[in-house]
Amino acid sequence: MKAVQLNKSKELFIGKYPIPEIGENDLLVKVQATAINRADLLQKHGQYPVPKGASPILGLEMSGTVEKIGPKVTDYQIGDRVCGLLPGGGYAEYVSIPSELAISIPSHLSFEEAAAIPEVFLTAYLNLFELGKLKENETVLIHAGASGVGTAAIQLAKEFGATSIVTAGSDEKLDACSKLGADHLINYKNEDFATEVEKITNQVGADVILDFVGASYFHQNLKSLNINGRLILIGTMGGVKVNDLNLLPLLTKRISIVGSTLRSQTLSQKIHLTKQFKKNVLPLFHSQKVAPVIDSVMSWNEANEAHLRMESNLNIGKIVLKID
Repeated sequence: MKAVQLNKSKELFIGKYPIPEIGENDLLVKVQATAINRADLLQKHGQYPVPKGASPILGLEMSGTVEKIGPKVTDYQIGDRVCGLLPGGGYAEYVSIPSELAISIPSHLSFEEAAAIPEVFLTAYLNLFELGKLKENETVLIHAGASGVGTAAIQLAKEFGATSIVTAGSDEKLDACSKLGADHLINYKNEDFATEVEKITNQVGADVILDFVGASYFHQNLKSLNINGRLILIGTMGGVKVNDLNLLPLLTKRISIVGSTLRSQTLSQKIHLTKQFKKNVLPLFHSQKVAPVIDSVMSWNEANEAHLRMESNLNIGKIVLKID
């Protein structure tokens, strides 16, 4: 098969690669589309180790058609349209995926739309509800609201009855967040988000914060949290080391801090998450109450340009690669 690979200059190119083998509970999927995640950018530069046993090829999600099924698979047939999470391997013509991680694509969605769902919506669901324990009528502060995970989190918060406060760095991005259902908008480039959260919540603070930034936001995040608030850290774009750490707010506010990555979850954890997603979120796609937000669709021949677009923070929603 063909797959996107990496040369010594960190440039992506399409070359030959062995077709993956499948186990008795697996599906071989002919990939129609994949999508870019920041983890791909980190892995490209040697900053995100490939999990043991995973494909070294980039790509943490895909959509396509079932080409072959393992002997113990009973819930899918050849030709079925599926999407799903991957530990790696999405930038390729074929992938192997455990059947329990496959998600049937709603009939009204294209392969490109379906490829934009798994990583961001499962990440958002995991961190908002499974880890963040976000409840109806609570308030969540979502940083990087125009990112893939951000656009998913805004929609899920709305559908589950929570109030969302969203940060982004431009009026264009904030406008996109508003159209998705964000209740309050903060431009972090010209407003102090901690001060704005205090105003919006009448000095109460947010119950949950979904943070991609890390160290540079840490003190403001603690200031922005309510009593019993939960800080869910899913990225460190703003650094990993916090200066002048004051532990007192953690005690006085009884704050919980949870670090989270999806890729390093065990297979059983991913199967559990996928089941919860199918039960609680997939019906919202069928009823068209939520939808993937796509910034752009590019050919996998343009993988380098697609990576540059994300590295430049130009995207609103997902950048999809069409495998053609």
